[in-house]
Amino acid sequence: MQHQKPLPLPTPETRPFWEGAHHHTLLLPRCRDCRRFHFYPRAFCPHCLSPNLEWRQASGRGTLYAYGINHRPAPGFEADVPYVIALVELEEGPRMVTNLVDVDPEPDRLRIGLPVEVVFEDVTATITLPKFRLR
Repeated sequence: MQHQKPLPLPTPETRPFWEGAHHHTLLLPRCRDCRRFHFYPRAFCPHCLSPNLEWRQASGRGTLYAYGINHRPAPGFEADVPYVIALVELEEGPRMVTNLVDVDPEPDRLRIGLPVEVVFEDVTATITLPKFRLR
């Protein structure tokens, strides 16, 4: 039986992130008090605990911080193997778990520190996923 891929369920804290992605814009929460970005979205700043947050457009650029090449898919991802699960460190500071796309998923072609940029996959009429590719 083929499983359908799971989709994110926006919450009040994550809704601006998903709305930005839908418009092919990477938005990140930023604290108005300590002026630091963070990810994942939450109701307070993880650095200074302030609830005084705003959403800012991120550059969409970063570096490959860590990665794994998945050969054993989660349900719904059988047709995608092998695929790269990546931890990207954004220019703004936060790290984001994502997929690295448009790359040959071979260990000798990937290395920590490679520059990456965001791309967007329109999955449904309402859900768009930010993913990254090599720059």
